[in-house]
Amino acid sequence: MEALFSPEGFADGAGPLYLQLQRRIADAMAHGVLPPGSSLPAERDIAGMTGLSRVTVRKAIEALVAKGALVQRRGSGTFVAPRVQRLEQALSLLTSFTEDMARRGKSVESVWLSREVQAPSPEEVMALGLGASDRVARLERVRRSDGVPLAIERASIAASVLPDPALVETSLYAHLQTTGHRPVRAVQRISAANLGPRDAGLLSVLPGAAGLKIERIGYLASGRVVEFTRSLYRGDAYDFAVELKLAPDTEPERPEQ
Repeated sequence: MEALFSPEGFADGAGPLYLQLQRRIADAMAHGVLPPGSSLPAERDIAGMTGLSRVTVRKAIEALVAKGALVQRRGSGTFVAPRVQRLEQALSLLTSFTEDMARRGKSVESVWLSREVQAPSPEEVMALGLGASDRVARLERVRRSDGVPLAIERASIAASVLPDPALVETSLYAHLQTTGHRPVRAVQRISAANLGPRDAGLLSVLPGAAGLKIERIGYLASGRVVEFTRSLYRGDAYDFAVELKLAPDTEPERPEQ
């Protein structure tokens, strides 16, 4: 650490000092000197070791935080951001987050924010086909894999289908399977979103960071709507892929034998 923040190597003709310090820290992260999760010394300590002003040090760190390379936790300090592996998710399969991560050999963790039964919102009434006197079970949680928060799920299920949402432990679909209410098909809508302060904090990214908003309506084999889920995925962690084919009436004709 002392070599990284040595006063030697800062040159007058090599650009602004904060950029030189920023490059030095970035190179240390790229070469494993500062691995993901490691902490940086306090700004005043870096200033003392490098001989730079605290304003210069703060400017270099703020630039790396803005890029997502560093994260700052109030009361704890500045840390190297965890390395996020981009995941490709096929849109042609109706799977749960738990099932998808299990196929990849990754661990799954749910950080529950709420599990409760309440009166439905107008949006939930429309999506689930509820009556004025019906109740809805709401489940809100952060989905993590290998310790990295990847998505926020906000699922709504009619209380007649899920009277006690606290019974859902890991996989919502696995629980619905046991009661015969697992969706067999779904319609999804995906749109871009900039994460607000609360959601960004839950996903360990900066407010305003790019995210993917996914709205899913799941159906039973009877055609009844059983699930209305709104999820927010980290934009730096997911690629969604779908296979496209020519429509039957536009397929090229085969040459005659």
